[in-house]
Amino acid sequence: MLADRLRHIEGSPTLALAAKAKALAKAGKPILDLTAGEPDFPTPAHIKQAAIQAIQADQTRYTPVAGIPELRAAIATTFSRQLGHAYQPAHVLVSCGAKHSLYNAFQALCQPGDEVVIFAPYWVSYPPLVQLAGGTPIIVPTTEATGFLPDAVALRAALTPRTKIVVLNSPSNPTGAVLDEARLKALGALALERGLIVISDEIYDQLVYAPARHVSIVTALPQVAERTVVVAGVSKTYSMTGWRIGYALGPQAWIEAMSNIQSHSTSNPTSISQYAALAALNGDQQPVAQMRQAFHERRDRLVEGLNRLKPLRCTTPGGAFYAWCHVGGLGASAEAISAQWLEEIHVAVVPGEGFGAPGYVRLSFATSLQTIDETLQRLARWLSARPSAAATR
Repeated sequence: MLADRLRHIEGSPTLALAAKAKALAKAGKPILDLTAGEPDFPTPAHIKQAAIQAIQADQTRYTPVAGIPELRAAIATTFSRQLGHAYQPAHVLVSCGAKHSLYNAFQALCQPGDEVVIFAPYWVSYPPLVQLAGGTPIIVPTTEATGFLPDAVALRAALTPRTKIVVLNSPSNPTGAVLDEARLKALGALALERGLIVISDEIYDQLVYAPARHVSIVTALPQVAERTVVVAGVSKTYSMTGWRIGYALGPQAWIEAMSNIQSHSTSNPTSISQYAALAALNGDQQPVAQMRQAFHERRDRLVEGLNRLKPLRCTTPGGAFYAWCHVGGLGASAEAISAQWLEEIHVAVVPGEGFGAPGYVRLSFATSLQTIDETLQRLARWLSARPSAAATR
């Protein structure tokens, strides 16, 4: 008999849809897959070479649970420079991906019954991760009119005596919204006032498009650093999703508790991947700039194209690699529309229901311009063939 804590836990809808799209493509269907939450670029050559060298040097045994000292030091140095807060290696835990870092954080910091504020649209795994830790997700909606940006007024209205944690995600998955410094200061001030813990998911921190810029809450309000866990990783920045290296930075006592949890679950992350991540952080950053430039071009092509296809409507994301498109004018749920697109025109997207935002779909532009152009053409033909479209011509 399954444990009670699994009653409301389902598999990730984004991973499920990506798997379905891959299966259809393998079966010969001309699938255009815009579900992917990963860059389509190869891992940079110098990173792969570091992994090969680690294998050849027999760096294939257990490492310290929290990560090899060199990598923890590199992460501390990198984030001290980027965030303007003095992190030491003892403030760093290396885990098997940023999702694992989040899991460790919630397990270490949540008591049964604690409330955790999550702003919607949210990444699909936040509520299950909270529930697995015994916490209660409190969903606070944001609006398209405000660019899907969380604000302190909405947060204050959601607080109760049981509120313990607030989750921030900037740049956001799925909306691409980037929190500005003023909002972060207000959110941080409220967290300090009410004694809240902040979990700041910054996995897309290097994929931000001008004029937007990434600012961490730790940078905006340094005092909040002692109540904040920053989560990041190499997956998105260096196109290393399969290498499974993420990390958390925070107060030493919290990091030690998270490390203790990890010691009884996965133990250390893969040794070879850790040496690759070390090369990623310390090596040439030009591949990151090139990838960011390509994503910027793809973003503009996809968003501008979607906004020409009425009644679709899409805000311009400041970061990450997703277009968040309103489909509410099509007279059906986002789940139904996504199913129709997959079946009828072989375009795979992720419906907004899994992100806590019905009426929207997420399209990844971590794909080629050719795929984006073909997607827009198929959507245009589908929209023009709809009965309602024919009736208005």
